[in-house]
Amino acid sequence: MSQQPYPYAPQVPPPPPAGRWQPERVEAVPGTEFGLVQLRVEPITSGLAIGSLLAGIAAILVSFLVLCFGLAGAGPGWGAVVAGAFTLLSVLGGAGAIIVGLVARRQIRRSGHTGQVRFTGGGLAIAGISCGGAGAGIALGGLALSVVLQL
Repeated sequence: MSQQPYPYAPQVPPPPPAGRWQPERVEAVPGTEFGLVQLRVEPITSGLAIGSLLAGIAAILVSFLVLCFGLAGAGPGWGAVVAGAFTLLSVLGGAGAIIVGLVARRQIRRSGHTGQVRFTGGGLAIAGISCGGAGAGIALGGLALSVVLQL
């Protein structure tokens, strides 16, 4: 009685999820009985758009630190210096959010040709651009307010 050391079990791949693998177009290969199938590619949310939104939200949060430190330190005299440091951080983050958001909008606009990945997230990119501009604006306004109050 000989036993196999490893019993053989055929590996059958699982079927693809329903509706995920759908042909977009089928082209016959001339002179053969074969055809070329191009599958429909699912849209992907743009990572640049998500990054733009995150940077814009961070710029807004840091701009509120500018307001808090600028107002709290106006009496003792250190408010404008600390607010200036956080303003620089917020303006850099806001500018980065605007630039990355614009690049994301271009990426989304140029994607989606037949057989290529289609990116989505135009609203996220616009929100990132808006939040980045608002964060930089609030930070600059907060810095101006802290300088005026410190004088």
